[in-house]
Amino acid sequence: MRDEGVVRLGKPIDNSRVVREVDPRSRREIWWLILLVAVIAGAAGLYAWPALEIRRAGQTAIDLDREKERLLEEQRKLNLEKSALENLSRVETIATRDLGLEAPAPEQSIVVEVPPPLPPGALVADETVPARQARAQERR
Repeated sequence: MRDEGVVRLGKPIDNSRVVREVDPRSRREIWWLILLVAVIAGAAGLYAWPALEIRRAGQTAIDLDREKERLLEEQRKLNLEKSALENLSRVETIATRDLGLEAPAPEQSIVVEVPPPLPPGALVADETVPARQARAQERR
């Protein structure tokens, strides 16, 4: 083997018997570095967490608004369907055409008049009270 251009200085060094001692300062510095990184990571987490929660709450609000609009539209459609199903001329047509029913004769009809509703807080006098008082006076 030819060593061209390589200059050798002295004899080779044997480091096999050298024992490396651990420097207590370097171990302490490593622990301080780890602590510093942990504190910085914790601070970054504490800074980012509320922002993420705000974003999540905003997205939830948007989702709820969409759901509300969808339900309102469904309610409108159901109200239209209900009013169409409650249409009396439609019910009469189905009764006569599909079910074969006929309108009752005038002598078979009974008209029941419903009194108008009373205003809130109005009191109705009991018709039986004066009659009871009159009977009680007759007995005396």
